[in-house]
Amino acid sequence: MADFEREYAAYVGVEHCVGVGNGTDALELALRALGVGAGAEVILPANTFIATAEAVSAVGATPVLVDVDEEHLLIDPAAVERAITDRTRAIAPVHLFGQSAFVEQLLGFGIPVLEDAAQAQGARRAGRPAGSLGRVAATSFYPGKNLGAAGDAGAVMTDDAGIAERVRVLSAHGSPTKYVHEVVGRNSRLDTVQAVVLRAKLARLEKWNELRRQAAERYATLLADVRGVRVPASAPGNEDVWHLYVVRVADRDRVLAALTEAGVGAGIHYPTPVHLTEAYADLCLPAGTFPVAERAAGEIVSLPMFPHLTGEQQEYVVQRLRAAVNRV
Repeated sequence: MADFEREYAAYVGVEHCVGVGNGTDALELALRALGVGAGAEVILPANTFIATAEAVSAVGATPVLVDVDEEHLLIDPAAVERAITDRTRAIAPVHLFGQSAFVEQLLGFGIPVLEDAAQAQGARRAGRPAGSLGRVAATSFYPGKNLGAAGDAGAVMTDDAGIAERVRVLSAHGSPTKYVHEVVGRNSRLDTVQAVVLRAKLARLEKWNELRRQAAERYATLLADVRGVRVPASAPGNEDVWHLYVVRVADRDRVLAALTEAGVGAGIHYPTPVHLTEAYADLCLPAGTFPVAERAAGEIVSLPMFPHLTGEQQEYVVQRLRAAVNRV
């Protein structure tokens, strides 16, 4: 495990990487290491996988949701600034779909930034790797990620030795030394077998990410003349890794059903913004609170994306998408 932690820290460009059991634990342990707890608020985007909010709730803090920008669906720094209160203890941008959020703008608020980098392994912003942009970062190595283990796994990355040590202690039953328990922790260590798998895959990650970029370029070319399909684009300064290739269409549910019937493995990431889930009904944020995230949730379709996706497969996907959008 130590070998993988060292190699992944070097890959991300940070001093410390601490392997943990999964990506959700990574977020929660990072928050605890930052001292975030009961009475605190953590700002995060409304259109994320629920784990980002769950981690905030798990430490006893309150998730404060904000809207995202229209073009890239990344957390909106202006919305973040409006949401800051004297109880804000962290900002948790999500590097959605393999993009890097606009972390440099968030750092200007003087509040610790926790990057949710689960979808952006290998992505860069202004030449710096995602996971090295904030005070601390968390990632998931769930099998479907760009760097995926054979099962659940995750990690926390930081340049702060104190944060890294606190995460390591918290993830090992609060124990820096066997049978010496300084705090109440948990069992959330990176399994050695998963670390072996991840080391082997890490050596191939740059090549796989480049193949994803090539596939994204092919999609953009193939979709250039398809009316009714809004294709994604990289933000200036970003080098994306296309964990997902997400287009936007009208009448999304019908289009998705047509793709599924044609054998195209498309999906939705994510169909329901956090504030509209039953789990977070107590936030009392009705429909209409975050219009960009809500509108996008009804339009987005994730097309097949993986390193060895062939041009022929993409041509079929686009053919079926064209037919669905145009009701052919």
